[in-house]
Amino acid sequence: MKLSMDVPWLADPRAQALCNALMNAGHQALFVGGAVRNAIMGVGASDVDIATDAHPEAVIQLCTDQGMRCVPTGIEHGTVTVIIDSATFEVTTFRQDVATDGRHAVVAFSSDVAADAQRRDFTMNALYARSDGTVIDPLGGLPDALAKRVRFVGSPVGRMREDYLRILRFFRFSAWYADPSNGFDPDTLDAIAHSQEGLATLPAERIGAEMFKLLAAADPAPAVAAMSSLGVLTRIIPGASDTQLAPLVHLEKLLSLDPGPIRRFAILGGQDTPKRLRFSKAQARRYDLLQQNMYASNDPAALGYRLGQAAALDVVALRAAQSSRPPPKAALADIQRGSKAQFPIQAVDLQPALEGRVLGEKIKELEARWIASDFQLTRAELLA
Repeated sequence: MKLSMDVPWLADPRAQALCNALMNAGHQALFVGGAVRNAIMGVGASDVDIATDAHPEAVIQLCTDQGMRCVPTGIEHGTVTVIIDSATFEVTTFRQDVATDGRHAVVAFSSDVAADAQRRDFTMNALYARSDGTVIDPLGGLPDALAKRVRFVGSPVGRMREDYLRILRFFRFSAWYADPSNGFDPDTLDAIAHSQEGLATLPAERIGAEMFKLLAAADPAPAVAAMSSLGVLTRIIPGASDTQLAPLVHLEKLLSLDPGPIRRFAILGGQDTPKRLRFSKAQARRYDLLQQNMYASNDPAALGYRLGQAAALDVVALRAAQSSRPPPKAALADIQRGSKAQFPIQAVDLQPALEGRVLGEKIKELEARWIASDFQLTRAELLA
């Protein structure tokens, strides 16, 4: 198979110049991984990685001689970041695993592309392309990429034992790239069922980051359902349930909402999710806001006023998913109207007659009356 030279990163003269710098010195230069996989699937790619048999020091020397800027971002693992104008490329020496412990790997440099392919997680990620677009498929991953089928390289159990995060990566890649009609490979699911205890050895930050990527997929519901059936979901988030995730995804499309990981975490629920998965402070606040308002009785207009348009839309979608009913027809308009409403009373309007705690309570009381009137009561009516 040969990729079209119309593929943006393949047609990029900066990428071609980098490949030429390596090849003119007698080295291999192969595009690898996500960019190649996505081009085969007809999906855009943001990151472009290049694999080579040149060692990092040689990469730095060759590229520097060509006026390219090099940053040794992971030189001990063979990775050099090459910057050409505003474009960045990760150039990594072919590697093979020497030892693994379920979290980290000791690697040795290699000159064999097949050995490099053997250490990759999924067959669709073990695809390479020459600078002319010719696809190199050392492990037979091309049919899997074309069929949108996620399969481990070699033994699923062996791959997982090398890094237990690959359990979650399997579900994430299934959500992003798999054709749901293919189902899930039963041998892989069996391997996950017998390997998932290894997730306990992983830092919470790695698990949380992987779950955010999974829940950012257009439709993660089938993958999360598979996680739930195997017990992986509740192992990561005790008390979580995926039963309302698919309805939420459907409602997101109806409401023209972008995939929102925090919104989806909120519908999954569970115990101490922000703390357990190491949310940032902003992410935790958003999660708590959605959780607190999912069960409140405020109408859409009041939600728009109190939460703002974006958060109110999230809450409306969450409530509809819980009830398995579409949101009210006027919900979007009401949220927008509420988000623009401005409470006509200020503290100075009640001073000096009221001060301190009494003043605060009176303002809250008047605001509640104003909201209950659908924002219709005027300043004069409220003060009267």
